[in-house]
Amino acid sequence: MIILAATPIGNLGDASRRLVEALETASVVAAEDTRVANRLLQGLGVTNRPRLVAMHDHNERERAGELVELARDADLLVLSDAGMPTVSDPGYHLVLAAIEAGVEVTVIPGPSAVLAALAVSGLPTDRFTFEGFLPRKAGERASVLGSLGDERRTMVFFESPNRLADSLAAIAHVLGASRRVVVCRELTKLHEEVKRGTAAELAEWAAGGVRGEIVVVVAGAVARTVDLATAVQEVLLLTATGESLKDASASVSAATGLSRRALYEAALKERSNR
Repeated sequence: MIILAATPIGNLGDASRRLVEALETASVVAAEDTRVANRLLQGLGVTNRPRLVAMHDHNERERAGELVELARDADLLVLSDAGMPTVSDPGYHLVLAAIEAGVEVTVIPGPSAVLAALAVSGLPTDRFTFEGFLPRKAGERASVLGSLGDERRTMVFFESPNRLADSLAAIAHVLGASRRVVVCRELTKLHEEVKRGTAAELAEWAAGGVRGEIVVVVAGAVARTVDLATAVQEVLLLTATGESLKDASASVSAATGLSRRALYEAALKERSNR
């Protein structure tokens, strides 16, 4: 089978017993970076020296078939440099290939920068969305943030320390200077820091330069106060652009907090009366 194994995101003490046992018995390990995998083995005191195969963003598609075939005869342990494989890390295409080939896939859960940042952020955790890395280019970044303008769930992003200030400035500009934001830096490491404030405040703070691994947590939008009649007109405008009544009702419901069913039924009645 293929075993997706979560690795520590900073503190080696977070390695699970199952991870250590899997490393001690593995014959083949597909690693995002074989050098990092070797350091992990040494740091955890693992004496086993499995065959290490590089599987990263640039070769995963090409190697997936070969690795799936390896997993037919022996367990294949899959590691990213930190955290869970497939989450903004290699592994997704391998999993798809394994499913298509009928090879079993399982998981050794463990550290996750996404969940760790969400937990310490102090922002709502009941509903959230992980958005990965924001685009490098300013125009594309603004476009992505614009599409999230009405997102009411807490949003989690990864970001490079070199682009953090620009991304926070973009969040302040597009989502609002007063939008609540939390920047988590070096989670589980010696210099862990959690910085909370408005988007404008944190953009100013980050302008001085920030180092380390970064996770940004952004509060969801507050539902707009709109009466049902106005919201129904918004639904009908969306359907006029080709969107289905069901999808349009869901979009307006997400932005306003009004019942999706009530919007759908009212819009359907309004449309039939025209």
